[in-house]
Amino acid sequence: MKYVIASVAVLGLAACGGGRSSAPQGGTLRAESGPVSQACMASDRKARSAGLCGCIQAAANRTLSAGDQRRAISFYKDPHEAQEVRQSDRSGDRSFWQRYSDYAEMATAFCG
Repeated sequence: MKYVIASVAVLGLAACGGGRSSAPQGGTLRAESGPVSQACMASDRKARSAGLCGCIQAAANRTLSAGDQRRAISFYKDPHEAQEVRQSDRSGDRSFWQRYSDYAEMATAFCG
């Protein structure tokens, strides 16, 4: 499941979404549509569903910019790229990975 959430988190990059608001007060995220949810549904992950992918998109919309979402989506096609970014010494990669980690944490907490 951790791999699924991380993979879905990676998907969360594209034209839609963005912004940096905090988690909702009620402890759940309303499913949303967008590039991350589309990439999630197109993936071969067994745990994917419209509800899960929509929840992950909602987390992406609250933690990642549109550009970050586009970058994260690329991880669905190439999971090794996520490892490359995570291990990178470049300051831009480190900053992105922190935002991506925040996104993955929110998706895990609210989407299960």
